[in-house]
Amino acid sequence: MTSVFTEDGTMVPVSVVEIEPNTVTALRTTDRDGYTAVQLGTGTLKKLTKPRAGQLKGLPAVKHTREFRLDDVSEYSIGQTLDVGLFAEGEEVDVTGVSKGHGFAGTVKRHGFRRGPETHGSDSHRQPGSIGAGTYPGKVFKGTKMSGRSGGGQVTTTNLEVIGVDVERSLILVKGAVPGPRGGVVVLRTSVKNPMKAGGKR
Repeated sequence: MTSVFTEDGTMVPVSVVEIEPNTVTALRTTDRDGYTAVQLGTGTLKKLTKPRAGQLKGLPAVKHTREFRLDDVSEYSIGQTLDVGLFAEGEEVDVTGVSKGHGFAGTVKRHGFRRGPETHGSDSHRQPGSIGAGTYPGKVFKGTKMSGRSGGGQVTTTNLEVIGVDVERSLILVKGAVPGPRGGVVVLRTSVKNPMKAGGKR
């Protein structure tokens, strides 16, 4: 993350995301697959497995692939390259990534529980407290907030504004923070709730 200044002098926190060239690796059609989507691949691998090599025959050895549902895929072709030029300054995007993992964590850190008394002989400083009644129902309900593995899950941050696009360096500046660690893989798409301001839906 860094910050940039607008024309009126306002400082805006932004996340700098590098958009590597995305190659169209497959097209899904209703007749063959039952739905329409475009599959994009990015990154590079030195060695592919035989099944993967068969899927990517004649295409770059991409490391990551993702599918995007579309109403019509006629404007795309296998081997076509898409770059950061698809995005425009001012539009809003949804960013999906895998959040930072925090390992096994207690309820205070994982769920924001309040701490217990610190004095008067109490030893329940960071304990979760009651997790259910005794005789009835006599069990712990599924979904009860307890200690466990924290983070490391898919997170989508919605309606982030695109502050700037640098086509030459394949960079895009997104207002605010995006999920995941530095160097992590994220997916940017046109905001579902608020379609882009600078043109048609992508």
